[in-house]
Amino acid sequence: MTSPRRYHITTFGCQMNKADSERMAGILEDMGFEWSEDPNEANLLLYNTCTIRDNAEQKVYSYLGRQAHRKHEQPDLTLVVTGCVAQQEGEALLRRVPELDLVMGPQHANRLQDLLEQVFDGNQIVATEPIQIVEDITKPRRDSKVTAWVNVIYGCNERCTYCVVPNVRGVEQSRSPEAIRAEMEQLGQQGYKEVTLLGQNIDAYGRDLPGVTESGRHQHTLTDLLYYVHDVPGIERLRFATSHPRYFTERLIRACAELPKVCEHFHIPFQSGDNEILKAMSRGYTHEKYRRIIDKIRQYMPDASISADAIVGFPGETEEQFENTLKLVEDIGFDLLNTAAYSPRPGTPAAVWDDQLSEEIKSDRLQRLNHLVSIKAAQASQRYLGRVEEVLVEDQNPKDPTQVMGRTRGNRLTFFTGDIEELKGKLVKGKITQARAFSLTGERVEVPILTGG
Repeated sequence: MTSPRRYHITTFGCQMNKADSERMAGILEDMGFEWSEDPNEANLLLYNTCTIRDNAEQKVYSYLGRQAHRKHEQPDLTLVVTGCVAQQEGEALLRRVPELDLVMGPQHANRLQDLLEQVFDGNQIVATEPIQIVEDITKPRRDSKVTAWVNVIYGCNERCTYCVVPNVRGVEQSRSPEAIRAEMEQLGQQGYKEVTLLGQNIDAYGRDLPGVTESGRHQHTLTDLLYYVHDVPGIERLRFATSHPRYFTERLIRACAELPKVCEHFHIPFQSGDNEILKAMSRGYTHEKYRRIIDKIRQYMPDASISADAIVGFPGETEEQFENTLKLVEDIGFDLLNTAAYSPRPGTPAAVWDDQLSEEIKSDRLQRLNHLVSIKAAQASQRYLGRVEEVLVEDQNPKDPTQVMGRTRGNRLTFFTGDIEELKGKLVKGKITQARAFSLTGERVEVPILTGG
């Protein structure tokens, strides 16, 4: 390859993919590659893909088409596709885009260097076979200097009828508590202030690890992990995502209320407010159970911020069933709700059902849900007006260089006037003066809170 060796990573999809991209960037930099902001100036392009929605998948093929043409003019260009599309398509992806050098499933992210060395020896590689994920000793190239993601469990054992994740990310594999704490300790030493623990189904953490307590529960659970890592020096805030209502326990809620570093923000997808649709989705809970979880959170933490995911237009969904979703959103009043119209995914049971809804119906329901979400989020934001909130300053406001931006403990994006050089990575108190549906503006009211760093 030509010198210098430059790489560019394009990431689609969820936080898990973003965390994987950071790890793979760290591997590439250990190999001597330099980051290129411009993909057209890089001689290694890596696309970390998502297959949850069809439009994300099609966008990947659009990108690949342009770069495949470029490769005919620059033979030293290395093209890599990883992530969920790579796992789903495997060798079929090579037939569709023969210019690719490496197709690699998410479970092989830690093997990127070994696989690339085979590519540089002249091989075209497909790595999608199931493997036991080994502990990652590489140092990720973090996109932030303040907040970081830490994977605690890979894969998913759920079989939701709409979801392709178990097919492309493999079975659940929990990291050891010691490995997770060691990574967090390193982050604390490097000056990071906030860690989000990540898992496709994070409430399942530990059930594949050995050990049972005297009471009969698993020895390692997410609750136990929070207690174990809570006192890591330098880390001031802890979050976790994504939770599954089937496994969300009162014991976990109590721990979040007791542990001061755990932020009062919960992301718990409900997907539908109708019990028949939830059963068809194989979600394993009812909307009544979901409501009880939210009620219990608010019993322990009345001001907690609640976010979720919802799908409209699932096969067979009637207007009445869709209105049950609207009612749930109306009743709970989410701070944030990620919404999507159902998109059939290859290899999932629901994709071949006969009662698919038209795109027009799905689009109409999505618009109606989004309208309600904006109204409820704006109403939820009003509670912040006039209050003093703790904000962790993450960066400069890209739209206004006189402002910095960060997040409250409830995960609300917040802007206020300040010098980023002085405040980045600091916990600052701000009095909220403006409250919009999904962000806040405030005024700094005193010197930074001591961070302990």
